[in-house]
This record gives sequence, C-alpha cells and structure tokens, in this order.
Amino acid sequence: MSAYPGNYGTAPNASVFTGDIGSATRLATSAQFQRYLTDEVFFRSAFVQSGVLGLDARLNGVGGVKAEIPFFKPLNFTEESVNSSATWGTGGAGAYQTQKTTAGTQYGVWTTRGAAFAADDLSQVQVGEDALGNIRSQLAADIATKQTTKLLSCLTGIFGTALAGNAVDVSVATAGSQTDANYLNVSNVTKAKFKLGERATSVNTIAMHSLVAARLQEIGMLTFSAPAGVLTGSTIAFGGGGVGVSSAEVGTFAGLSVIVDDSLPIVGASGENQQFVCYLFGTGAVKTGSQFGMEIETERNILSRQNIMTVTYNNCMHIPGVSWTSGVTDPTNTQLATAGNWGFVYDDLRTIPVVQLTVNSPYGTTVA
Repeated sequence: MSAYPGNYGTAPNASVFTGDIGSATRLATSAQFQRYLTDEVFFRSAFVQSGVLGLDARLNGVGGVKAEIPFFKPLNFTEESVNSSATWGTGGAGAYQTQKTTAGTQYGVWTTRGAAFAADDLSQVQVGEDALGNIRSQLAADIATKQTTKLLSCLTGIFGTALAGNAVDVSVATAGSQTDANYLNVSNVTKAKFKLGERATSVNTIAMHSLVAARLQEIGMLTFSAPAGVLTGSTIAFGGGGVGVSSAEVGTFAGLSVIVDDSLPIVGASGENQQFVCYLFGTGAVKTGSQFGMEIETERNILSRQNIMTVTYNNCMHIPGVSWTSGVTDPTNTQLATAGNWGFVYDDLRTIPVVQLTVNSPYGTTVA
C-alpha cells in the first residue's frame, strides 16, 4: 500500500491514460501485459522495422553507467618482399618480422527513463480485458516516439562533431531563394551516399520529415509528355493532369527505403527557410541493448482511492565508431544532442554507414 497521504492528481494526462480502466493494477499485473508492451514498443519503431536500429546482445545486461565496447582497428599490415637471400624482409634478417593488429575502445551511454500514472475510482468505469490492448497501444506508441526522439538527439550531437565529415548540406537559408537543387532529389541523395566512397552501397534507408516526403509524392504523381513527339532530343513537359503513380505512398526513393517521421529535425534561424535534416543509414547502423528489462510496478493508495502504475525502461543507443566522451551519466536528450559529448574513434569516417543530408522543401515555410 502507498504511504503517500495525498492525491496524485491527473497532471499531465494520467486520467486520460487510465480514464476508462476498472483497475490499473489488474491490467498492469496481467501476465501478458509486460511482454506485450515490451514487444510492441520495440516493433512500433520504423527504425527497428527498417533494420536501422538493431539489438546487440553484447549490450544486454551490462553493468556500469557506460558500456565499454572494445574493437579491432582495420588491419593495415606491412608487406615484406621475400627472396632467397639471407637479408630479405624489413628486418634484413632473411625472415618475416611479426606484426600485430591494434585495438581500441568506445563507449555507449546508458539512459534510464520512466513515468508514473494514477487513476481514481470515481473517474473510471468497469471494462473488459479489451482495455489491456488499448492501454498497451497508447503507452507503446508514446514510448516508441520518445525512443525515436532520443535517437535523433544522439544523431544531432554525433553529427555536430564526431561525424561532421559525413554531413552534406544543400539547403539555403534565405527565404524564397530555394530551387530544385536544394530539395531532396536523386543528385543530392547520390552526393550524400558517396560521402562513404566505395562503401556508398552500404546505406539502404533514408529517414525524412513528412514535408520532404510530400515533395517526393508530388514528383511521383506527375505525368510527362513530349509535345513535339517522342523523339531524340524532344523536350519533356511535366504536369499534374494525369494519374501518375498508382499509390501516393513513397516507400522507396533513389534505391533507399523511406522512413517518414515528423520528429526529424528542422533547423534555421527565425525568418529563414526551414532546413530539413535527413539521415541515410545502413542496416544495423545503430546498436541497442538494455541493462534490465522494462519494469512495471503498481500499488493502491487507499487514502486517495487511486491505482498507481510506474513504467521504467533502460537502454543504450550506439553507433559503432562513435564514443560517448563526456563524464555525464544518464544524460538528458539535450546533453545527448550536445556535440562536444561525442568523439570519433575509428580511422576512416567512410566505415560508418550513417550520413546526414540537409535540404529544403517546397512545402516548407520559414522558421518562426
């Protein structure tokens, strides 16, 4: 029983969360609730479904405030010339000189987050077990959104310093000056992909704001014609009078699977064009794991006639090759988005299959 001698209230949205539940305690302690909630949070994420965010068993159950992840640096051995003399080899002794590989370490940072909810008896009505699915879905969607926000905070900080060399900005700030060259197009996506050089094919997913995706939908629904006839050198005219593509949904673009999420950053100073930050990823570019499974606890406060429920979850989001260099532990999203808290530990930026691309959109406005 709770010893709290007061009413937990409903701020900010506790009554909405459990407004139609007969017993928050009964639902939360259902044998299936925690398992369903954990699974649904994870698989609701488009970043998980696309393969960008992947579970790494090495990060599960690890103690401490940071996860240390040793790695081998790329092998770059010295070739030795071999002949039948007594002096061949770099050591001049007619024998190979033994060489070694080198190793380094990188750090991921743990974050533990959670929330508490309360509902009083008088604001509830009895419901059947269907309420379990309703509550699970609401909570799963909200946690998944917050996890995406945390991932994007990490990316903001990482591209501020550690992966700044993997960023391409084709946007313009001056309002009204943008042209097609500043939008998301095949040319700009190709430019971004080839920041990775010969590893350009390692990226297969692009995440963008819906106002950037709107431009792609528009392009897909245009039809074209050749007024002078379909001849070599004919001028092609585009228009919106035809049926265009059979589906308005843009699932792929420039060979990349598309994730549309309005959590993607919009940057720019007041009065400037909105500048939309997109990210290109390879499969498994971001690793994640948890020190402990999601914890759900409930109790009854008889003094206020309320059921109380808490949800606590923990994880680490880590891009191999990037290290948390700050002494801050359990960072906030603002601290995750701080460029100086991250460092690059690999030798070549092209080995990291993550690229940032900043564009404008004809559907964007100016920054307020």
